[in-house]
Amino acid sequence: MINLSIFSFLVTLIMGVALLLLWRRYRAARFTRDIGLYYLALAITPFLFSIYSQAGDRGQTLVLWGTVAFGSGYLTLLLLGMVHLAQRQISWAKIAAIILSLSLLMGYTMFQHSWPFASTVSGLITFSVGAIAWRWLWASEHSDRWAGPLLCLMGVAQCAQLAFGVDATAFQFTLNTLLRLVLGLVLFQTALQRVTTEAHRLREQFERLTWNSHQGVAIAYTQEIIYCNPAFLKIYGLTSLVQISPEWINAAIPEDELAAVMTLRHRVLDGTLEDAAWEGPRRRLDGTALRLRFAIWRTEWEGQPALQTVITDDTEHHDTMAALLHQATHDELTGLPNRGALLRRLRERCQTSRPDETFALLLLDIDRFKLFNDAYGHSMGDEVLKALTETLQRELTGVAELSRLGSDGFALLGRTALDAAQAQDLAQRVQRILAWPLVLPEQEFFVDASIGLALYPETGTEAESLLRAANAAMHEAKKIAGTSVVVAEQRFVLGSAEVLEQEQALRAGIINREFSLAYQPKVDSVNGALMGFEALARWHRAGVDAVSPVQFIAAAERTGLIGSLGMLLLSQACEQLLKWHEESVNLVPVAVNVSPLQLLDPGFPQLVGNTLKRYGVAPEWISLEVTESAAIGNMEQALAQLIQLRDLGLKVALDDFGTGFSSLAMLRTLPLSVVKIDRSLIDPMPAPDAIAVVQAICQLAATLKLRVVAEGVETEAQADAAQRAGCHEIQGYFYARPLSPEQALKWLLAGTRPIC
Repeated sequence: MINLSIFSFLVTLIMGVALLLLWRRYRAARFTRDIGLYYLALAITPFLFSIYSQAGDRGQTLVLWGTVAFGSGYLTLLLLGMVHLAQRQISWAKIAAIILSLSLLMGYTMFQHSWPFASTVSGLITFSVGAIAWRWLWASEHSDRWAGPLLCLMGVAQCAQLAFGVDATAFQFTLNTLLRLVLGLVLFQTALQRVTTEAHRLREQFERLTWNSHQGVAIAYTQEIIYCNPAFLKIYGLTSLVQISPEWINAAIPEDELAAVMTLRHRVLDGTLEDAAWEGPRRRLDGTALRLRFAIWRTEWEGQPALQTVITDDTEHHDTMAALLHQATHDELTGLPNRGALLRRLRERCQTSRPDETFALLLLDIDRFKLFNDAYGHSMGDEVLKALTETLQRELTGVAELSRLGSDGFALLGRTALDAAQAQDLAQRVQRILAWPLVLPEQEFFVDASIGLALYPETGTEAESLLRAANAAMHEAKKIAGTSVVVAEQRFVLGSAEVLEQEQALRAGIINREFSLAYQPKVDSVNGALMGFEALARWHRAGVDAVSPVQFIAAAERTGLIGSLGMLLLSQACEQLLKWHEESVNLVPVAVNVSPLQLLDPGFPQLVGNTLKRYGVAPEWISLEVTESAAIGNMEQALAQLIQLRDLGLKVALDDFGTGFSSLAMLRTLPLSVVKIDRSLIDPMPAPDAIAVVQAICQLAATLKLRVVAEGVETEAQADAAQRAGCHEIQGYFYARPLSPEQALKWLLAGTRPIC
């Protein structure tokens, strides 16, 4: 009997543990959990009977209480197991009612009757559960239909002691043990069938979900692909799964990626990595380039660990972005990298080059390219640019990287380290290339170019400084005829920076009225009497030394601010005349310089007239000085403007006479009052030939009834010579440097040259 009990215990225990392990592996089979716990409870029941048999009255009472709780519990588990096996639903309220009912029934039988009777009641309950399960499951086509009949037999076997007495105990143990074993095997088979069915259902569902997906989906064991959807085949240009082999998979992955991809796949498959994602170039079966994104994670397929891969074809988007990036970084006409791309490349070179490593940057600008467009049209100009691009690329392949910076500007960045001599050789090679004609379908063209050469690190160590230096050198090269090369110097960059800074500050200087006038006297050549002043502009820029008028006047003309600056200076001259008038002195005319660009403004005479009216200054107290080059360069327009100014009552002087294309026709045609001889003709005096030239100009002016002023007189000998040559007025350092308004007032009060 002991051996039989041990055998029954072991069988029941093993089946219970096995069912629980099965539930742990497949949680969907909940009935295996309930029946597994039921089996464990049954395994313990014989020990309770043994304890009950050997205990005294008090001990038996305690054992009976425990047995009541235990019995109601495992019978509830049995019922729950059959409910879950039949895939029925039962509420927690019903479960609580069942447990309570079983507890009362078991308690009653335990305390009112014998242990065999209690076993019989338990058997009847088991039989009832089996009958219910029989009804629920008999229509099933799987092995679970036998669970009901087996439970009924187990219930009947538990009633053996009541029917046949204690002698039937061994038979009851043996039969129950066999029935439990068979029931456990049936439940095992049922669980496996259901798991297999569920796996097939999930697989079919998975295939339905992925079949129409636009993303490629594949399941693989390491490298063997066992499932793929149509999108996967379409992406790779395949027709069937048969075409996929480990060799093809490896061949589709670039060599430099293969090792990293295989490592990721193995790590995800063995669980070291939960998932992974990457993207990269691939090839379709026909060799077409692809850009794909991959995501992988571990899954199970037919009970084995496998990799699920989702592939997104990003080729179109990648190509579109690549095209947009190329468009943003390359010139549309020539296909060359543009300025932005050149700057990025320069920054890379500057960051990766050693301090002792030299490389060259050449900027090339086609001279007079506007002539091509004006003479032949922009289409022909474009063809010239493309022909030049093809020529430079063909001749300099492997030597320099070519970029296009603008309409007619190119850049050449040396591919290898070059010293100064080698860089010069490269520039001369470009010169030789440009010496040959550009051959177009219809004709040939010769082009000249100005080339600026900058060297790293001699000229600059940053991309922007190198580009500025080469650009400054290129502009210097434009001053030389033909295809010329200028090597950048540091002063070019500094000069450009100063010019830009000055231009930026000029507008604020005009708004803040940082400009003032100095007054240089003009005296009678015979008696030294004060005849007038020339107003000379001065810029008192905050925190900066005095700026040369040559610089800021040129900057004002470049930036289009010369009109505003000129009217500011005219207004200041008018204001000063009013202040001097308040001092009750005799006024003399003040001459204000006029820029050539002001003379080109059709509204300039009206602006001058309005300014004089605003300040109440008579026209005879203001005169205007126009340079000879401005008058000659725009004779017709200058004539019209000067006539309007004369009609306003203003006198006009021709300044710097003798430096340009002086002609009798100009002096005769323009409505002038004064001719100012440039200091370049005064400096050689009193040399006889110099006196003769000045005398000839004075005789010409006398014929045309023009007064003559000699500029730049610095010595007494020059003053005497100018007077003898016929100059009416003299201006220069010999008499006075430019004066402040207060110093000029002393001259006005004296009427002649005072001692300052």
